[in-house]
Amino acid sequence: MIRIQQVKLPIEHTEEDLTNKTAEALRVKKEEIKSLSVFRKSIDARKKDNIMFIYALDVELYNDIKISKRNNNISVVEPFIYEIEPTGEKLLGKRPVIVGSGPAGLFCGLLLAEKGYNPIIIERGKKVKERVKDIEKFWRDGTLNETSNIQFGEGGAGTFSDGKLNTLIKDRSKRGKRVLEEFVEAGAPEEILYVNKPHIGTDLLRDVLVKIRKKVIELGGTYRFEEKVTDIRVRDDNLIRVITENDIIDTDILVLAIGHSARDTFEMLNNKIELKAKPLAIGVRIEHPQSMISEAQYGEMAGHPSLGPADYKFVHKCKNGRSVYTFCMCPGGMVTGSSSEKGGVVTNGMSFYDRDLENANAAIVVSVTPEDFGGDEDPLAGIEFQRKFEEKAFELGGGNYHAPVQLLKDFVEKRTSTTFGDIYPTYRPGSTFANLWECLPDYVCQSLVEGICAFGNWLSGFDRPDAVLTGVETRTSSPLRIIRDDSMQSNVKGIYPCGEGSGYAGGIMSAAIDGLKVAEQIIKTYKPMKKD
Repeated sequence: MIRIQQVKLPIEHTEEDLTNKTAEALRVKKEEIKSLSVFRKSIDARKKDNIMFIYALDVELYNDIKISKRNNNISVVEPFIYEIEPTGEKLLGKRPVIVGSGPAGLFCGLLLAEKGYNPIIIERGKKVKERVKDIEKFWRDGTLNETSNIQFGEGGAGTFSDGKLNTLIKDRSKRGKRVLEEFVEAGAPEEILYVNKPHIGTDLLRDVLVKIRKKVIELGGTYRFEEKVTDIRVRDDNLIRVITENDIIDTDILVLAIGHSARDTFEMLNNKIELKAKPLAIGVRIEHPQSMISEAQYGEMAGHPSLGPADYKFVHKCKNGRSVYTFCMCPGGMVTGSSSEKGGVVTNGMSFYDRDLENANAAIVVSVTPEDFGGDEDPLAGIEFQRKFEEKAFELGGGNYHAPVQLLKDFVEKRTSTTFGDIYPTYRPGSTFANLWECLPDYVCQSLVEGICAFGNWLSGFDRPDAVLTGVETRTSSPLRIIRDDSMQSNVKGIYPCGEGSGYAGGIMSAAIDGLKVAEQIIKTYKPMKKD
């Protein structure tokens, strides 16, 4: 296989143009090309009057050719297939238990099921179809189901997001490719295999989750929805039992893929296994017209069907030493009510696959360290820190899960807004004008003002006076880490902390990859279950 990098073509090119460009790069006739596939595709919008697609292409020829070592953009590559075979020697007499059905639990369970380990996946929330009904009711009238919401249920918090499938982690083992291929097999668009910033959208992701769940069950796994783990039992620093609301399960393996909002589970685990507070970030959601973002990024080409809605990603180092950055940017999306506890307002963002709604939104958050909230003394202090500002936002919003909102110009002046400009908030169940300085620390608000002004220098209109800020964004990551060793186990043997909630991932892809890593470790240690 020959890989060609940096193949540039105008955005309105044809398939024939791609073939001709490939033949030109390899100095062969196009009839000599046996197969051509896209390995990676990205947009180069640095010159807005000449936006280009940049490709990396995988090519097979009918005849071998000599590849010059002087051309760094052409190389020979070997196809890499992700394959793990059981090599463990320890007997496994009891089924492994996975807590959480988000990306980490899903892919850990899938790999274990494929290799004959018959996992039990326990999820406190509901199946995705029933979960959607509970969320829509909350958005409609403020009725919160504390176990079936944006945070809890099949697929985890990522089910109701933009469905981004990119990750910054290094992936030499190609676990990420395995995850994307599984999504495509379950009905996701094939383009996620090669576009630079793949996304699946909340609407398509819901169907994909159901198909993968059915596959896990067909392979020998078991799902137990609407069931919460309430305790564990340990003997001589080894796990022996998992206790749920409905059952007692003897097991030697417990994968904790619990998600970043399983606060009651963290409290149960405290003093039983080693936890450590970690840095987090809090802030607000900001909304702009999607048309403004696309025009700023793409100029006159904004709206071209080949480009789609534009996105952005910014980070700024503040004078006070803190970082302020955008997170979970949702082109053509909506801000979502994402509470999971009574008396707290939490925001998040969500897009459908087409990203065709009027507003763009993103979290703008400020870094917070354990020293800010007493995390050195108490591993659970970050939870209380998050909860404090969620409860303040709830009070400011009127005590009915309406979110406090403020125009940017009024946020800078520390005054409550009285009317909207050209942008209206998309947050549901509803919103109330308030002064967001009253539900966030001063150092966070000061950093937000500085950061948003800096971002306005990079993207025209980002700091427009009528941009809408909605509070509060507190669940960007887990507030703690469940410590694990090189064998991926906690200080209690048999417990495998996994994914975002345990502090080892951030987003759908990195969580799914961590789920595979934990499953691999189990496969390397234990023999598959004996078939009856």
